[in-house]
Amino acid sequence: MEEEKVILVNELDEQIGLMPKLEAHEKAVLHRAFSVFIFNDANELMLQQRALHKYHSPGLWTNTCCSHQRDGESNIEAGKRRLQEEMGFVVDLQETISFIYKASFDNGLTEHEYDHIMVGKHNESPKINIDEVADWKWMPLENVKVDIELHPQYYTEWFKIIFKKFYQHINITSNE
Repeated sequence: MEEEKVILVNELDEQIGLMPKLEAHEKAVLHRAFSVFIFNDANELMLQQRALHKYHSPGLWTNTCCSHQRDGESNIEAGKRRLQEEMGFVVDLQETISFIYKASFDNGLTEHEYDHIMVGKHNESPKINIDEVADWKWMPLENVKVDIELHPQYYTEWFKIIFKKFYQHINITSNE
């Protein structure tokens, strides 16, 4: 099976090529990605704990799901695909904001992503894919904010960046 490729982009999010995912992370090349945030009616965020065998950030807590768009796939299509693959459900998603970040990991890999943030609503328990997700929980946004401040080591780098910089954009109640 051919290794999954990521979409290389410039700082305007214009596609400039494709590259195998691992190579893009080894070379710290800017590529397109997305992060999905699912809220319930109580405005709690569905968090996932990454599977323990992931090649970076294993066992850390993060947003509902995240991944990379495939060539020719819209942000919304990619978000719905990955939500189904990781969490076992699909909902309507709304694009909010996007930003560029760069984070290096202990294993020598670097995430350098043009990340598109999407939000959606869901009230039921997910049917997690144990190859991707170790655990999940609902958590009020204020509790997430406090826990990240107290225990930053338990959360993925991109989630901490998103949460700190873009809290007002992911807080779904402020957008309704």
